[in-house]
Amino acid sequence: MKLSVDYPSVAFREGPDKVLDLARAIETAGYDEIAVFDHVVMGYPTEDRKGPRYPPQMPILEAMMLLAQFAVVTDRVGLSTEVLVLPQRQPVLTAKQFSTLDTLSGGRVRVGVGVGWQQSEYEALGEDFTDRGRRMDEAIEVMRRCWADEQIDYDGDHYVLDAIAMEPKPPQGSLPVWIGGGSPAALRRTGQLGDGWMGTALVDTEAMTTAMATIRRHAEEAGRDPNTIGMQMMLQPPPTSAADKDWYADHDQVVARVELLAELGFEWVSLNATAVFQAGARSVDAMADQLAQLHEKIRAAVG
Repeated sequence: MKLSVDYPSVAFREGPDKVLDLARAIETAGYDEIAVFDHVVMGYPTEDRKGPRYPPQMPILEAMMLLAQFAVVTDRVGLSTEVLVLPQRQPVLTAKQFSTLDTLSGGRVRVGVGVGWQQSEYEALGEDFTDRGRRMDEAIEVMRRCWADEQIDYDGDHYVLDAIAMEPKPPQGSLPVWIGGGSPAALRRTGQLGDGWMGTALVDTEAMTTAMATIRRHAEEAGRDPNTIGMQMMLQPPPTSAADKDWYADHDQVVARVELLAELGFEWVSLNATAVFQAGARSVDAMADQLAQLHEKIRAAVG
């Protein structure tokens, strides 16, 4: 079982040194990966739209900049996005950013991508929200061409690349692309295109097994070996109600969820450190301590 920590942007409130201290602490605790979530802006509610699922003023550090900082101050731990909202970013530039990150980190990058859910964010970035799924499929192929091909040519409905080159290539070769989301389109995309699935806090066993079976069916229909597609589940997202606030404070509950996911066939689990913060670890040092304790208990249970 591999363990990832979804990094809490709230750490910035204690200053830049503490942001980096927490990354080091996650590595020292023994986690396999630090993951960073992605929102560039959050929209206020207006007459024409509801507010976002999180407070508009929630602090969010830019994902690629943050991972670049972590690459400098760590040596072993993997670096990923969970997930980058790919269709609101230019895919050639994004491919270059990931390739550079992989080069400078010594081949430690995993690429998690999703289509996102916030139309106002797309509008602020000058991108179309309505065709984001179709552009996502093309963007994945564009990035893979950039990472693998000496001469890159691509002629799609949304992106065109005519006899270009991108160097240096990532040390890993074509980087692993994992798909986030639980919609039918996300499960289809994972089966057809993804190296793995980043599921987000499904708690119903039947829902999880159904999603996994759907991914495998789409893989088989696409002529792919479903056993090559990795599976990850986030244990619990940041709580949206008071009833969920203390979930991570019960370590036995957390370990039990990991054990269940291991039995279901998930190779990765993700711990959301923002939810750890909301469960009572209200400082960087407290979060680091709780994450270290959880790592020790999870490893004792599932290895």
